[in-house]
This record gives sequence, structure tokens and C-alpha cells, in this order.
Amino acid sequence: MAPTTTASLWAFAFSLCLGVSECYFSIPLKIYTGSYNVSSELDPSQRVVLKSDVNGLSLASDPTGTVNFLDMVNNLQGDSGRGYYIEMSIGTPGQKLNILVDTGSSNFAVAAGPHPFITHYFNRALSSTYQSTGRNVAVRYTQGNWEGELGLDYASIPNGPNGTFIINIAAILSSDGFFLPGIKWQGILGLAYPMLARPDSSVEPFFNSLVQQLKIPDIFSLQMCGAGLSASDTTDPAGGSLIMGGVEPTLYRGSLWYTPIIEEWYYQVEVLKLEVGDQNLNLDCREYNMDKAIVDSGTTLLRLPVNVFNAVVEAITRSSLIQDFSSGFWDGTKLACWMKGETPWRFFPKLSIYLRATNTSQSFRITILPQLYIQPITDVDGTLDCFRFGVSSSANGLVIGATVMEGFYVVFDRAQHRVGFAVSSCAVSGGVALSEIAGPFSAADVAANCSSGSLREPLLWVISYTLMAVCALVLIILLLLLVLPCRRRNSSGEITDESSLVRHRIK
Repeated sequence: MAPTTTASLWAFAFSLCLGVSECYFSIPLKIYTGSYNVSSELDPSQRVVLKSDVNGLSLASDPTGTVNFLDMVNNLQGDSGRGYYIEMSIGTPGQKLNILVDTGSSNFAVAAGPHPFITHYFNRALSSTYQSTGRNVAVRYTQGNWEGELGLDYASIPNGPNGTFIINIAAILSSDGFFLPGIKWQGILGLAYPMLARPDSSVEPFFNSLVQQLKIPDIFSLQMCGAGLSASDTTDPAGGSLIMGGVEPTLYRGSLWYTPIIEEWYYQVEVLKLEVGDQNLNLDCREYNMDKAIVDSGTTLLRLPVNVFNAVVEAITRSSLIQDFSSGFWDGTKLACWMKGETPWRFFPKLSIYLRATNTSQSFRITILPQLYIQPITDVDGTLDCFRFGVSSSANGLVIGATVMEGFYVVFDRAQHRVGFAVSSCAVSGGVALSEIAGPFSAADVAANCSSGSLREPLLWVISYTLMAVCALVLIILLLLLVLPCRRRNSSGEITDESSLVRHRIK
């Protein structure tokens, strides 16, 4: 029995160390090794070319251009605080669907079967040009997930660039928590980089295909006009504009301020500091970027890392005229209601985010008024107006979502590797501008690199060394058990579960 017991112990130690380490060191294998962009058997029926300025950017309002971006103005509709969608035509003949615009993912996916929360879906059998690739795909979001199959088909945008193009399309066959009651969209348009595409980066994202086939500049811009609107307001729904290929000057006021894209997966940017009113939170700038800071139109709220969120709530409470406020309001479980007509915004301070400028020794500040983060939700019996807190805590990074983006015209300049912000022309309520931009400011008082990359790698090394130390400790204990002459045994002479590692192992 002694050799058998020894071998079992060594086998267990090896499996323990291997099992623990493979969670962190396994190398994912790609199912498909080739580049799966667009089919060479399908050719776009039309191509367009935009005139450009000296910087290679489309002149949006140039009436002599092949495409006038004024045609794209107001091509978005808002969906009750749950995102903005654009109408698209998919397949042959074209089937019109509303597609959610999401800069925080990279798959173009549409419902391909009936669902109780949607009115219609993309019927693959009715499209003579749909081609299945035979590959399965699954995507999980912060809320909800779906599974389906990858295919190729034609697409066009009625209020977008002229032309028909070929795209990778994920046909959603099953989902959980993705489609919600009352939504008016039937799919999602992921506008981020190939690194986020599923099942791997060989699946060319929608906008990459658009740029390649229609020869438009690699830039799009987004205006979301839902500032100050109630989620229950159906008489005056939110709208907006998705300008593909350039910038439309009529959609913003003042100058565009640009911040570099730190890493091309999400639109990751670098946040230097936050202010509540005139109070600097005085946190290490790496706290704001733990583990990333991104600009994401598919996220409704401004999401902050837990430490930052707690500091913001504390600062708002300290500076607010309302000292004793229900904790349920801050964590999103309760609404705050006031008598109708008594707007609560005067009780709350402005929120400011400082972003590193393209001149990395400088920064600029984007500011939202409380009308953007104290958000009207519904009225009660016609006597009360109720509001929610448009900021939440996050376990996976800072997310500049719709709460902030509704105050700005946001330019995703992929060609120049930067994201631009300008005060949105529609971020006005009662004649009051709800957002501000100021700068430049010196960035000498913050670290040269605040992005999470400076923390992510050391953190992984710490985890790795810790796991190695645990494995080494286990091996030392086993070696001691082998050389010690005396072992504690039960009456049958076998080591019991109470004295073994079985009940203490990592599960």
C-alpha cells in the first residue's frame, strides 16, 4: 500500500498545480485559422468614394461630395434608456430590422427566429444570398447573452452610406436576458475592433467591412439625443445620429477635443482624474483605469470601479443639499421622487472626467450637469416625478456610457487612433447646456501612464508567483510526509480524509 499511496499523493500534487495554473496560463486555440473576412464569391453592387480633406477625413457637409452626411442626421432612435438603434436592410430581398448601436462589442448579430419580446426577425430562408459558414458563435455581455451561427449576406443602411456591402452576420438562435420586454430593436451592431469579435478575431467586424468595400474613411461619429428625457416619454422619444465615414459639424458646438486610444479592442482611453463639483477625488489615477476605461454606447450608465464609485457617492453626499439620502438610490435599487415640477437637479453637483489629450503632457475635462446623471424615469399618479442615479459601480472597469455620451458628440477616429469629444448641439434642456468641455490643463500632476496595463501585468505576475508558491508548499509537505518515519493513521492503517488534502483542495 505504501507505493500506491505515494504515487497517489504525487499524482494529486501534480494535478493540483496543473489544474490551478491552467486557469491562468492556458493558450486558447482558434477553431478557424484562416482570415474570415468577406466572401470572394459575393461582390458589392455599388461602391462610393468620399472626398477628403488634407487629413484624410471626409468633409461631412460638402455638397459636392458623393455622400452628404446631412442625409445621416437623425438616423437613430432611442429606446427608453436601453440604447440607440438604426434601421438596416439585410439579405436579398432586403429585410428591414432595427439594430442596436454598440461601441463596446464587435459582432453584428440579428435575431434569426421568433422571440416573445421582438416583433420580427431575419428569416435566412427568405434571403437568396445568405450563406452559412458552418461556424457557431456565442457572445456574453454585461447583461444577457446569445448563441447562433455565423453567415454572410448583403446589407445596406437606408440613412447611411450609399451602397450595398457584404458582412459577417451572426444569426441569433437562442438567447438569455438579451432581448428585453418592450424593446424596439432586433439585433446589435458591434462597432469595436476585431480583437473583441467572437469566436475569434478572424471574423471581420461590420465597420471594417464597410470601410474596405465602400472606401469610406475609417472614422464614425455618434450623437445621442436623450438628455433629460424620461424613459416613459413616448410622445417625444430620444433620437440621434450615426455618421459613418466622417464628422458632421452641425451636430456639435465649439471644438473637438481628442484623447488617444490606448488599446484597440474596446475604445480604451486614459482617465486622469474625476471631480465632483470642484472637489478632486484625489485618487491614484490608476484607480480610474482599473482594469480599463472605455467609451461604450451600449452601456446605459456611467460605470465606475468600486473604489471610485464609493468616492463619488461620498463626495456627492458631502456637497449635496440632501445629506440623508437612501442608500438604495445610490445602488440603483430605489428611485427618488419629488413633487411634479420640483426639479431635483439644483441639489446635485456637476461631474467632471479628465482625459489625457493627444499631447500627452496635457489633459482636457468633460463635464456633465446633474440633468444627465439624475435621470427622469417615470411619474406616479401625475403628482410625483421619479428619478434614478445614472452612475453605478463596476467590477470590470470604468465605462463612459450613455449617461455621459448624451452630453457630447463623440468621434471614433480609428484612422488617427483617437476618440474625440465636443459639446453636443442637442444636449440642451430649457435653454441650458447640459455638458461642458474645458482645457487644455497640465497633466504634470498625474502619472505618465495611468492606464490599467501598468497594473494588469504586475497583478498577473503576483497571482502567478502566488500559485507557484502554493504548489511549492504542497510539494514540500508531501516530501516531508514521505521522509517522516511516523504517520498518523486510523485503525485500518490508511490515511483518512480528515488528515489528507482532499477536503482542503482548491475547487
